[in-house]
Amino acid sequence: MQEALIAKGAGMKIAIAGAGIGGLAAASLLARDGHEVRVFDQFDTPQPVGSGLVIQPVGQAVLDAAGAGRVTELGAPIAKMEGFEADTGVKVLSVSYGARPGLGIHRAALHHGLLEAARAAGAALEFGHRVTGHDGAVLKFAGGDDQAFDVIVDALGAGSVLSPLVARPLPYGAVWASVPWADKSAMAGDQLSQRYRRADRMAGVLPIGTLPGQSQKLAAIFWSLPADGERAWRAQSIASWRNEVLALWPDAAPFFHTGLRHADFTVARYTHGTMRRPYSEGIVHIGDAAHRASPQLGQGANMALLDALALRLALRGRDDPYLGYAMARRWHIAIYQALSAAFTPQYQSSSRVLPVLRDRVLAPLSQVPPVQAILTRLVCGDLVPTMPSLTPRGG
Repeated sequence: MQEALIAKGAGMKIAIAGAGIGGLAAASLLARDGHEVRVFDQFDTPQPVGSGLVIQPVGQAVLDAAGAGRVTELGAPIAKMEGFEADTGVKVLSVSYGARPGLGIHRAALHHGLLEAARAAGAALEFGHRVTGHDGAVLKFAGGDDQAFDVIVDALGAGSVLSPLVARPLPYGAVWASVPWADKSAMAGDQLSQRYRRADRMAGVLPIGTLPGQSQKLAAIFWSLPADGERAWRAQSIASWRNEVLALWPDAAPFFHTGLRHADFTVARYTHGTMRRPYSEGIVHIGDAAHRASPQLGQGANMALLDALALRLALRGRDDPYLGYAMARRWHIAIYQALSAAFTPQYQSSSRVLPVLRDRVLAPLSQVPPVQAILTRLVCGDLVPTMPSLTPRGG
């Protein structure tokens, strides 16, 4: 739906570097406001990398605003996140979404919906263009065909050549794969399920719906790894690794099945960092190009979507829209970054102390009102206002 309010500064010539989640959302939102938007990506064919993710309620609202709301039909509603310590059986994680479910979705399905929304909004999509740098608002390409714009939006993600952000590597990452959903398993079809052994072993299963044009329901499976553990994992036979997973979590056997290969998995490495000033002359950074954290709170894609919406709102007649964008997102990002940094070592680390604190103190506390309600707001993405200076009170 095209909003009645059209940007006062409509007609800007905007380049978006990167056709990922944040870049395509920004393309659709800005094009729908009347800007001339061109999206550049290095691949000849769009190639979303990875398996599944969770779009929280705040992110789903941005998809609606971007004209991509129908993509949610491909996903799986997530009512709850639940995890148990494998050896003791202690319920370590139990967070319900309440009336606003999350959405498990395959990255390719989400990317497809946003790509179609950007095209429908009138954004020009130009693939096979590898960005190498910028000079103010002049975007530089590998082929030397530099082009000038009113502003560049850096949506190139964690590997952005345009971003000066230097992030801190985190000690743990994960391997991810997509597998058919096992209807006859004991796994709940509306929740993210996880098993842990201390904090150095973690397995998970997330329902992620279907791919466009397909009917097969899918799940994303993941296994925690030390950041330097990929080589050892690939050297281990899949059968041996599978036995390790199932010793931790026998009920996961239908998902961690015998047909898996190392090549089915994507390795994810995580970093943590935030740009204090996510813009400079001629360029503004969004998503992982501006801030990065572990995925423990399930907020990565949502942060990129919220950045895209905040940029759109800031461009609607603000005297200094880029400062307005930065200030609007500052506290939401800072608080979620801090919470992510605090929670992550309890689930992904080599610590022997933190898992005990998690299981004996924090897990019981999480089930006591009002902590339950706070955790629900936390995972929904709006524990604090997402962009208070750009939205009406209560908006």
